Amino acid sequence: MTETTVTMPQLGESVVEGTIGQWLKAVGERVAKYEPLVEVITDKVNTEIPSPVSGVLQAILVKEGATVPVGTPIAVLAADAAEAAAEPQGADKAAGSAPQAAPAGASAPAGWGAPPPAAGAPTANPPAAGAGSEASPAAGAAFAAGDAPLPRGVYSPLVRRLAKEYGIDLRQVRGTGAGGRVTKRDVLAYVAQRGAAAPAAAWPAAAPAPPAGSAEPPPAGTLAATAGPPVSREPGDEVIAPDAIRRAIAQRMVQSKQTVPHAWTMVEVDVTSLVAWREQIKEEFRRREGVDLTYLPFFIKAVVESLKEFPRLNASWQDDGIVVKKRIHIGVAVGLDHGLVVPVIHDADRLSIAGLAQRLADLIGRARAGKLGLDDVQGGTITVNNTGAFGSVASYPIISPPQAAIVTMEAIVRRPVVVGDGIAIRSMMNVCLSFDHRVTDGLYVGRFLQSLRRRLESVGPGTALY
Repeated sequence: MTETTVTMPQLGESVVEGTIGQWLKAVGERVAKYEPLVEVITDKVNTEIPSPVSGVLQAILVKEGATVPVGTPIAVLAADAAEAAAEPQGADKAAGSAPQAAPAGASAPAGWGAPPPAAGAPTANPPAAGAGSEASPAAGAAFAAGDAPLPRGVYSPLVRRLAKEYGIDLRQVRGTGAGGRVTKRDVLAYVAQRGAAAPAAAWPAAAPAPPAGSAEPPPAGTLAATAGPPVSREPGDEVIAPDAIRRAIAQRMVQSKQTVPHAWTMVEVDVTSLVAWREQIKEEFRRREGVDLTYLPFFIKAVVESLKEFPRLNASWQDDGIVVKKRIHIGVAVGLDHGLVVPVIHDADRLSIAGLAQRLADLIGRARAGKLGLDDVQGGTITVNNTGAFGSVASYPIISPPQAAIVTMEAIVRRPVVVGDGIAIRSMMNVCLSFDHRVTDGLYVGRFLQSLRRRLESVGPGTALY
């Protein structure tokens, strides 16, 4: 037998840590090569990690429920000698490294009923400078001395700006964020320690993250770099320790609000024709296709076609420029009992309304069953959220970096509306959009929303479903 070490895999471009959900094998049990060994949870996906080799589980190094950085040893396998010799990189394969980006294909021609062109190879979305990508200890070690320029993309724009304002070298700042990342609090703490005139921090410093390789989760109730002001506690108050998903959501949302200059706007859409037509065809569609025809596929189709007119919203802000994505990958927010997940409809512009309905039913069903894979949650270029499902009539959604926009469809409400010189009962819906003000401005966004409204208001019996 030869020992093989299994490490925490990197399940996504911006993922720096993972939580052990469940060990699927006990110490002493035999496991076959590629047989599921452990369930790992991140903010993006819950997935089973296969064994890199055949052998016996010799030791479990990280307990269930513990969160550790990517690359941390989590188990030791006593691998069959012959197989271990043939698979020297087995442990790396188990780490499930993220797929590499392929060249982007050409975008589909505009038009609701245009025939789809041949699909291009999938491409991964590059991580944004401000989306979970501050410096790790390894990155800091590579730039430990000298006057070499800071590496692009490893510090958030906020951290870079603070460093410039205070004239400090980020390579000298110890990071306490997840995976050793340098956060705003780390910079301010360094400035205060150095004796510079730093602005007074309104909140206490975050608790340090556990050192690399630690198998212990953070103390209950703490959130690195997202702690709020202290709250007085009274008898009977309950303290809920956030799970891995809630912790990751909290961290990413704080990062988004701190690093992305949000702007928000809303338009009102008359969807009376859409409501009437869907009511006529939904039962036949269900019998023929086996899935429900909701309003969401129509909305996504309208978003996709409007993005072809206004591609600046299908983009990302990067240090070296605005990256306008040629392919349209729509993230769809799905609420779960324990949090939120955003599966992605890749190349949504190549799908008809019926095709979008089928894809949505598949992704939402697997999301709620906890069966999404890594590919299902990667590469989104813009997010759509159906907040109207809960009766919401207006929302201010938070952008998911590195995307530049998120758009919501609110509840459809029947109410009196002035039509011409009279008053009629119409089915009305609000559409809300948050955008990255670094990428574009209100005029461009307003024209995008006008296009979206025009498309939604034109849906009716003449609209192609296929």
